[in-house]
Amino acid sequence: MKHLTTTGIILSRTNYGEADRILTILTPDYGKLRLVARGVRKVKSKLAGGIELFSTSNITFIEGKGELGTLISTRLIKHYGRIVSALDRVQLGYDLIKLLNRSTEDHPEAEYYELLEQAFASLDDHKIDPTLIRAWFEAQLLKLAGHTPNIQIDSAGDQLSSAKKYNFDFEAMAFASSAAGKYEANHIKTLRLLFSDHEPDEIAKVQGLETLVVTLSPLIRSMLTSHIRS
Repeated sequence: MKHLTTTGIILSRTNYGEADRILTILTPDYGKLRLVARGVRKVKSKLAGGIELFSTSNITFIEGKGELGTLISTRLIKHYGRIVSALDRVQLGYDLIKLLNRSTEDHPEAEYYELLEQAFASLDDHKIDPTLIRAWFEAQLLKLAGHTPNIQIDSAGDQLSSAKKYNFDFEAMAFASSAAGKYEANHIKTLRLLFSDHEPDEIAKVQGLETLVVTLSPLIRSMLTSHIRS
């Protein structure tokens, strides 16, 4: 049988039999893989070191006749060990892994792998606020799925104005002008950053974002609920 090699991130691990585990692994080359890691729960298993959560690893596997293949070897590339030193970051890491796993099909594009890898790097950097990381990650999921809101023009077709207030129209996926609106120019600027190609460490350098991100987080989550299987 042909041995295939790629890079992987563990999405889930399920104990199987006396010493095996069934793994769901996200890869940039093959999408999601479901592989059995035989004997991995034994003390001297050579596979165990390369299937840690919050890590990237080189993996070699054999495709199965059905949907379940076999993991042959692993080699750890990077373990984001500082995540596990803070409970809130560990929980957010679990949440982001589960969210990506639920919201993607079996063959997601390589950009989803890159997104999760960048999320790990951000969680590993304790200077970056977890609320910002979550909002950025959810915005990027929407973007990858083709559901970026219109953050240039309002629901009436007019350019967004710094002199107006807005509410959000989920059907139009755009802001709607309202004298009693919840969102102002700074909220819209922050939303543009979260949906941009900037990474969290860059966004975190912008002064005064904390309160704005807290206000925008429920909005982004509602967009996610409306448009993505989560």
